[in-house]
Amino acid sequence: MAGKLPDELMFLVNARATQKRTDATAAGKVCVVTGATSGVGLQAARRLAQGGASLVLLCRNAEKGSAVGRSIEEEFHVPVDVVVADFTRLDTVRSAAAEILDRHPRLDVLVNNAGMHSTKRTFTPEGYETVLCVNHLAPFLLTRLLLPRLMESGSARIVDVSSEGHRFCAFDPDDLGWKKRHYTGLRSYGASKTAQLLTVWEFADRLLGTGTTIVAAHPGDVRTNIGGNNGWLYRGFSKLVTDRFLKDASRSGEAIYYLSVAPEMQGISGLFYHLTIEEVPMKHAMDRSLSKRVWEQSSRLTALPVD
Repeated sequence: MAGKLPDELMFLVNARATQKRTDATAAGKVCVVTGATSGVGLQAARRLAQGGASLVLLCRNAEKGSAVGRSIEEEFHVPVDVVVADFTRLDTVRSAAAEILDRHPRLDVLVNNAGMHSTKRTFTPEGYETVLCVNHLAPFLLTRLLLPRLMESGSARIVDVSSEGHRFCAFDPDDLGWKKRHYTGLRSYGASKTAQLLTVWEFADRLLGTGTTIVAAHPGDVRTNIGGNNGWLYRGFSKLVTDRFLKDASRSGEAIYYLSVAPEMQGISGLFYHLTIEEVPMKHAMDRSLSKRVWEQSSRLTALPVD
């Protein structure tokens, strides 16, 4: 098509495009949503509840999680289970997965939404660079642990909330701690989202023919609390400048609902979306030889079998 932008810039068009919606019900589905106390995760949980789904909310803060759970139950009259997990600690992810498997004999949707952005390089108690752990290793571990239960439903869907931020930095499996490269918040965030995408393709390959699918999606340019852990200068700039150009996160909730529930998404796997519009990721996030290496590395780091 004449005048069409290159794939690397199509997100500029897709951000303004009319997005797809669905009126399909989520009644009878059990949906797990991580990072559900604010922003994109909260809006995804609310939209799934509005559609009739039962919810399992993974939250770092038990008090906030309980308050959100009560609010959703009162408004939408659906059951909500709140499970505590701190994605900077992989042991809590394992414990949370065990709780979910113990309490829920059926799982239909997993929305991996929890994420963070940090302007300073920090490390988790287990020694992982924090942004990589929260944005990639923890959801990778959770997905692997819940996958057998998801597959039992025969038609489960996994939605990884990714980011156009993956376009800003490739993933270097030989420098997980940023000891050889200059660290910035944008670069670490982009690298973590690239790692996430690389394993999405591997998940999709392994799920082929099972009825269970996985896609990744940029949630749109919306206002969230991500980066709230940073200093006053970052927070002030976000509030006074950046947020003025962003949309309400309910837009993200609607898109995640579509990807999780829409009949036309049944059987579609291994793709990247800008909200609900299919998009081509950067080439560095499509390297299949690297994706296999990242899968193996992520498996080792989370003490999981490679296959």
